[in-house]
Amino acid sequence: MKQIVIASNNAGKLAEFREMLNGYTVLSPKELDLDFDVDETGETFFDNALLKARALYELCGLPALADDSGLCVDALGGAPGVYSARYSGGTDRDNIDKLLRELKGNPNRAAHFVSCIVYYDGERTLDAVGETHGQITKEPQGDGGFGYDPIFYSDDLKKTFGVASSEEKNKVSHRARALKIMAELLGL
Repeated sequence: MKQIVIASNNAGKLAEFREMLNGYTVLSPKELDLDFDVDETGETFFDNALLKARALYELCGLPALADDSGLCVDALGGAPGVYSARYSGGTDRDNIDKLLRELKGNPNRAAHFVSCIVYYDGERTLDAVGETHGQITKEPQGDGGFGYDPIFYSDDLKKTFGVASSEEKNKVSHRARALKIMAELLGL
């Protein structure tokens, strides 16, 4: 089976990639004993995903797949966007708390997750983008998933990603949609 390295050590992301990329042995940098860390200096999700995919390929010589994703909130002009993971400078819970403070009293709770996935193997660069739309809840609901999942009410599922099972989320999430497109591009 072909190997592919995912530019993440996030257990939640790795599980999603493994579920979606049948036909590949999906590895993480940690599993290959690689010291992998890339400064996400890009201005777009694509820029950051490409930086990570190229850097990982250069480090290990295996085809690399990198995702950059984030939450875009309409009332905040698309923030936190590419800064989603480091929005507060703290933990996932700190990010959630900051976002809820900034939206306090605002009736516009519309938001969407974006995922840009880039594949790089030294010769080819492929990219795929997925989105999922919903609303930001006023308080966390559920403890499933990771990141902003407990406050993202999915228009598709009619519940937060924090309440949804991984199977439910993986059918409609931004990453699942981008991975489906990427799987088609890779001929899976």
